[in-house]
Amino acid sequence: MGEQRGERLSAAEIVELSKRYTLFDWVAQSKASPLPVASASGVYFTGADGKRYLDFNSQLMSVNAGHSDPRIADAVAAQVRELAYVSSAGMTTEVRALLGRKLAELFPGDIEKSFFTLGGAEANENAIRMARLVTGRQKILARYRSYHGGTAGAITLTGDPRRWANEPGIPGVVHVLDFYHGTTRPWDSAADALAVLEETIELEGPSTIAAFVVEPVTGTNGILIPPDGYLQGVRELCDRYGILMIADEVMSGFGRTGSWFAVDHWGVVPDLITCAKGLTSSYVPLGAVGLRPHVAEYFDDHVFAGGLTYNSHPVGLAAALATIRVYEEDGLIERAAKMGDVMRGHHEDLAARHPSVGAFRNIGLFGCLEIVRSRTTGEPMAPFNSSSPEMAELLRFSLDHGVFVNLHWNQVMTNPPLCITEEQLAEGFAVLDEALCITDRAVVD
Repeated sequence: MGEQRGERLSAAEIVELSKRYTLFDWVAQSKASPLPVASASGVYFTGADGKRYLDFNSQLMSVNAGHSDPRIADAVAAQVRELAYVSSAGMTTEVRALLGRKLAELFPGDIEKSFFTLGGAEANENAIRMARLVTGRQKILARYRSYHGGTAGAITLTGDPRRWANEPGIPGVVHVLDFYHGTTRPWDSAADALAVLEETIELEGPSTIAAFVVEPVTGTNGILIPPDGYLQGVRELCDRYGILMIADEVMSGFGRTGSWFAVDHWGVVPDLITCAKGLTSSYVPLGAVGLRPHVAEYFDDHVFAGGLTYNSHPVGLAAALATIRVYEEDGLIERAAKMGDVMRGHHEDLAARHPSVGAFRNIGLFGCLEIVRSRTTGEPMAPFNSSSPEMAELLRFSLDHGVFVNLHWNQVMTNPPLCITEEQLAEGFAVLDEALCITDRAVVD
């Protein structure tokens, strides 16, 4: 649309003006090739040229409730009409009170108090700030195969190469190895991974470590589902050494794994939990930090030196309340668990017929395929921190055939909205079935 939102721009004009006047993230601007999107509904979005796409990644693993649900849209509009904004410093609102109470019901264990932020990275920033204040310690442990956000502290917590261009980051962050080491090496057992973690704690000095930040199920680094016993062992080590456990559920929370939160699968209660994305189904920006009582009580008599203009924004809070109601009314958490079984069947079928599928994983509707050149050696179809002509061609084929997927190196993400039907899921996997013929041709054994 034009400046007065009356004139319609063509798809080409949208791209040209966007590239000329705006900066795109995570890409060299000369290589930016954005897809102009005009509208969305349910599990589909429509390009500005009228072409419809099945959203097989929920955008950034975040539109959990599906696009353009009128119940969420109406709640946002009603809140804007009644009270669009009020300062969170010394003021509060009904939606803040109601969402706080609702999250206390949903959060694991005795997590009761919430601090509302604008997004997931900011939630992680505040969680480590809280951990340092409460413990009086400075170091933060995080894993190498992790992503925690793009702000200064969160990108330092991030273990994957997205942090490299932003170094040096904040001081005191120590990365530890995971239980997963790529396609060419076997997974560690829970016991071995915990032994490495404990050795790192001992070498760094337990009395210097405030917190260990962990994605309970790692997201963009490969949907890494921990071996049974790992998260329970992390909880025990943190308790033993007085370290706070922070669960980053920004991507894995709000039904993505088939439970409200990924930690629920293992019965673990972290000291702090961070969330965003599915909290509002990304209709409006909002994040949150959940605190257990023994963490929250520190701030009864100590100032929490944090807060931004848009914290506890009423419109975001209203969107979250409406989104949670949709999850409950439509049984989307339970649906994700059920559809996760269906997705696993599709994964197994593709692996049986395509030699380039070296591995597959999913928990609920949180899934991925690992694409390899050799199942014997595990050589990935794209090298670490890079792409390949075959993966790029697979992506182009999928888009050309109306399915939007997200690729991360040699991994194809399968993370549709939780409202997807069996027929729609089959539609997406049918296109991937054809697309994988491209990578099959590059297999060397």
